[in-house]
Amino acid sequence: MENQEKSHMTLLFVGDVMLGRLVNAALQEQTPAYPWGDTLALFQQADVRLCNLECVISDWGAPWSATPKVFHFRSDAKNVAVLTSAHMDAVSLANNHALDFDYEGLFQMIGNLDAAGIQYAGAGTTITEASEPAIWEMQGKQLGLIAFTDNEPGWEATEEQPGILYVPVMLKDQRAVNLLELVSKTKAMVDVLIVSAHWGPNWGDNPPAKQIPFAHALIDAGADVIFGHSGHVVRGVEVYREKPILYCTGDFIDDYAVDEIERNDHSSMFVVEIDGQTISRLLLYPTVIEACQARRAKDSEMKAIVARMQRLCRKLNTATTWDEQAERLEVRVNQRAPG
Repeated sequence: MENQEKSHMTLLFVGDVMLGRLVNAALQEQTPAYPWGDTLALFQQADVRLCNLECVISDWGAPWSATPKVFHFRSDAKNVAVLTSAHMDAVSLANNHALDFDYEGLFQMIGNLDAAGIQYAGAGTTITEASEPAIWEMQGKQLGLIAFTDNEPGWEATEEQPGILYVPVMLKDQRAVNLLELVSKTKAMVDVLIVSAHWGPNWGDNPPAKQIPFAHALIDAGADVIFGHSGHVVRGVEVYREKPILYCTGDFIDDYAVDEIERNDHSSMFVVEIDGQTISRLLLYPTVIEACQARRAKDSEMKAIVARMQRLCRKLNTATTWDEQAERLEVRVNQRAPG
């Protein structure tokens, strides 16, 4: 029994975590745990926790001005404690806000994450650093995180310029070829490999057609979980070769205005269960954003999130089951949906 317990691992994923603007203002008076609301218990139960960090956590830097940009998101350096309060293990920095406060802001944020013991991937002082996977150990397993984005091509890291790991979602592009080689190389060093993809449009139910073969190629190269985000809405989950593809995990914490049709305040916590070397289940716990907090969805909101996700998953031939008592949606990783 002891060996079985050690071989079981849960990975918890949430989408965009934006701690700037009104969230940052709330954190002047609230505790670091405030933005997580009543979701903290699930974070504490998981073995590994990851998110996309959709802001700069830094007191330094001026707003990016080299190219036009409407929104600049920054949270005070002290708010790295928000991440540690949820026991966040790793974050993606490959997104369209990592350089919102120029290179100085990015560099201090990286230093803050290092000091807090939080792994990160997807940005750095050079393309070599931005491409470097985060690798760490948990329960005797080696975990790896690679993060890329198809947003903000002007922020593409080079050997001479800091920035993000920018990769167009086009399999014939040399940067995509390089990414697939990186995935294969990293998988040879780790037991579980997560590829974080900050990609696609802000709105719309369905993943763009080009993302599907790209995600498949990443899994063929060695990825175990595709952790997608960037859009303000959650998209359906696909299972390919018994590996989950989370095309878009949506917004988890922010201060955004809510679109009453798209409902960008609706999301989920995505929990991947691994037994030995096999991904056995994916569990979705519906959430809603209220007053700059993530909270467990209840009643009609929970039902709406579940119904939408079941519909979107069916489009991708993914079977799901609603567990009313546990208030979670189960994706059967090893079973296709009928029809």
